Amino acid sequence: MIIFRLIWESFRFALQALKSNLTRTILSLLGVTIGIFAIIAVFTLVDSLEKNIKSSFSFLGTNVVRVDRFPFAAGGGEYPWWKYFRRPPGNYNEFLFLKERMKNAEAITISASANTTIKRGSSSFGGANLQGVVFNHKEVYDIPVVEGRFFTELEISAARNVTVIGAKIAQTLFQGDDNIIGKEIKIKGQKFIVIGLLEEEGEGLFDMPSKDDACLIPFGTFGKMYYMGRWGVEPTIAAKGYDDDKNLVALENEMTGLLRAKRGLKPIEEDNFALNKSEFIQNAIGAIFDVISIAGAVIGGFSILVGGFGIANIMFVSVRERTNIIGIQKSLGAKNYFILLQFLFESTFLSLFGGLAGLLLVFAITFIPLGALEVFLSAKNIILGLVLSSTIGMLSGSIPAGMAARMDPVEAIRSN
Repeated sequence: MIIFRLIWESFRFALQALKSNLTRTILSLLGVTIGIFAIIAVFTLVDSLEKNIKSSFSFLGTNVVRVDRFPFAAGGGEYPWWKYFRRPPGNYNEFLFLKERMKNAEAITISASANTTIKRGSSSFGGANLQGVVFNHKEVYDIPVVEGRFFTELEISAARNVTVIGAKIAQTLFQGDDNIIGKEIKIKGQKFIVIGLLEEEGEGLFDMPSKDDACLIPFGTFGKMYYMGRWGVEPTIAAKGYDDDKNLVALENEMTGLLRAKRGLKPIEEDNFALNKSEFIQNAIGAIFDVISIAGAVIGGFSILVGGFGIANIMFVSVRERTNIIGIQKSLGAKNYFILLQFLFESTFLSLFGGLAGLLLVFAITFIPLGALEVFLSAKNIILGLVLSSTIGMLSGSIPAGMAARMDPVEAIRSN
């Protein structure tokens, strides 16, 4: 019961401190408000920007290892770019070889893409990302079909003229028609039947491949339309690893050994391929934003420090104004810890008021339209703001609370 009594009395005294000199209190709490706003706003914007950028690279997949000629970290004098350029691209035979033998892959796929124009009657969609895929493609990459269906194995093996299209293509070619399944479109002069519609992805921060612009067709059909190889469209082999394969080490090692065997590389020869992990770019982006977050926290930390001095000032004034009351409480049997906790709770409540004001300002930012950037205030940042403001309040009130707890009751009662 004593804890609830302390909390209630401290909350009441905190409200009295706010009311007694509203202007002074608001100016003192402004430091905490600005500090919490600065730190949480930086963290919120960084988290939102990082999430939006990473989602722009969602086409790389999760837990996926790709076979490419160039590594994501290509460059540097020790290994010139022309050595990468001389490497042979992956091909369908290598895909079949890996598919039959790999044991550390959850699924494996091969795909190729090219930009083209898609037509339907007098309507056309330029810059469509035409992709030739195999049946297992949906097991490696996220292919959210909201209407219709994905390809069957028979349609893939028979290289039929069927397609799954993105939301932007559907909106442009069908102009609001709700029933697009079974309708015809033309790709490079050939008729295709629409069998599926992909879920709308929305705008990204960068001009990256988007599902909204995608047009999926069977890999064999794509091969009839485009030459694939070094001087044409280069297909990409990708394998999805198991969740318990930490850093995809087992998958990467197995792919390396099988590809070296397939390409007939001798033990002394270096790899003539690059295995790229989708997490490489995401980790690089995360490292950059970690630095930005630290810089923002340091800047906001100075504002919170100023706010802490403001809370301490309020508490020193509060102790001085209530010296007589402290003496009466002690003379009636109040213990030192009771007085100490009373002022600590009060300083914490005051700081929380300032922190909540800062969080409300950050929350208001989330309603400001920033184009493709979607800003969100996460529960993690809300809790962080509340913990920071509470900690500042406790630290700022510790010295005034200690002074109040050590007062002599007789001298405190005599004070005016």
